[in-house]
Amino acid sequence: MLALGQIGLLVIVLALVQWPLGNALAAAATGTRHTRVERAVYRVVGVNPESRQSWKSYAIALMAFSVAGVAVLMSLLMLNRHLPLSQGTPGMAWAGALNTAVSFVTNTNWQWYSGETTLGYAVQAGGLTVQNFLSAAVGIAVAFALARAFAAHRADGVGNFWVDITRVTTRILVPLSVGATLLFLGGGVIDNLNGPRVVTTLAGASQTIPGGPVATQEAIKQIGTNGGGFFNANASHPFENPTAWTNLLSIALLLAIPFALPRALGIILGSKRQGHAILAAMASLWVATVGLLTWAEFAGKGAAPALAGAAMEGKETRFGLAASALYAASTTATSTGSVNASHDSLTAPGSLTAIGSMLLGEIAPGGVGSGLYGMLVIAVLAVFLAGLMVGRTPELYGKKIGSREMSLVAVYTVVTPALVLGGTALTLGVKSLKDAAVTQPGLHGVTSVLYAYASAANNNGSAFGSFAAGGTWQDLLLAVAMFAGRFVPILLVLALAGALAAAPRIPVGAGTLRSDTPLFTTLLVGVAPIIALVAYAPVLALGPLGEALQ
Repeated sequence: MLALGQIGLLVIVLALVQWPLGNALAAAATGTRHTRVERAVYRVVGVNPESRQSWKSYAIALMAFSVAGVAVLMSLLMLNRHLPLSQGTPGMAWAGALNTAVSFVTNTNWQWYSGETTLGYAVQAGGLTVQNFLSAAVGIAVAFALARAFAAHRADGVGNFWVDITRVTTRILVPLSVGATLLFLGGGVIDNLNGPRVVTTLAGASQTIPGGPVATQEAIKQIGTNGGGFFNANASHPFENPTAWTNLLSIALLLAIPFALPRALGIILGSKRQGHAILAAMASLWVATVGLLTWAEFAGKGAAPALAGAAMEGKETRFGLAASALYAASTTATSTGSVNASHDSLTAPGSLTAIGSMLLGEIAPGGVGSGLYGMLVIAVLAVFLAGLMVGRTPELYGKKIGSREMSLVAVYTVVTPALVLGGTALTLGVKSLKDAAVTQPGLHGVTSVLYAYASAANNNGSAFGSFAAGGTWQDLLLAVAMFAGRFVPILLVLALAGALAAAPRIPVGAGTLRSDTPLFTTLLVGVAPIIALVAYAPVLALGPLGEALQ
């Protein structure tokens, strides 16, 4: 009953937020007026906000912006000890700095280090938190470009990258983060510039009490589906997530924008029913993930779970099993990766569900922006398959889907599996990499490696504690998986947007598969898992599925 109550309250909150937030996102994507702050940014950047970019120009601007972000953040990380408020922490070695910079620029926020003992406050606030905003804005900008392309009629561009990220940051991310920060502060999350304090406990022992600017980072960490925590324990740390109330707030924040973007899509397309169909598909997959993972943890087998009443190992007693399962399902269904429990301690069916949620492409509802454009790619594939079955040319949102569009979609569907399977095979196949990364033998060791690369390539960021990251070669392999897993799909989506924008919009005909019906939603819900199973079934059998069957 407690689990149902939490889910019910969460659904109510998300439903209330979805309407105004979806409207604000649609206005940011299509509005023609610019605020004074935005115009000031355009002058500094040196761009004309009224100009439209082709998909190639949009992609070049996006890649240049992101690569520059990697370079700047990597420099800050390596120079950490020389920056103000370093708290005596050293600079990172180049491989670790590159891994971390790529991680935050790609919205992955993979952390191989313990934040409170490795980085100073200047890097945490001025480097990592800044990228939490910018990487989230990039994902939403790409979703805007694809949505506008479907709505366009013989357009010569997909929008303006600089306008998109400026509006998303100033109109959506910053205001939401300010409000969320105040809520977190009210809930007991710390936010200060105090250094670690050593205190004497009642038992006479010494204990170090950390400080830091936590609430401000926690807000955008969740809103932007970033996930990188200030503390190594992430959202299970009492200074980062003190109560059941802040825990539920965190889940609501990480789901808010992904679940609001379908409404923005419907407004951009001129038919809110189109957005409702996408939202229903996302929500159905999310509910299934929450239900399976909750069942798996409550039904945990073994002597310890039997005595505790459920699989409580690695769970925070402050929140309870239901809240931990809800959090784990939501953070892997989005590209967030923040955790309030040890995912390494999930039951085998629970870890299978979490990995499977990431391997779907994190489309239920996915990361900010990436969830929507990932689901739209699935929609293109779904209408193509439906067209094959009835012998008609596939159409979606008034656009015919031809060979060029399907070629881009086909490549999109194999990029992430290639990275996940390639990274997993390389780590398990090279003895030195395996010995360094795999700390537990057998099927669980395979599961930990698969989880790591599923997380990296899908830009999630969570990991099993039994996967030992931080070595030079592992840092580089994961950096490649994160970078390619983020930007190759983005480039393919922008190319798809360019092709769709240039095409004419055609009226709905007798042979059109309507994309605003329950049948279309059912088709999306069916196609997404099939695509994942085709790619990942063998390796799942060798890891989490094999563990579950044991």
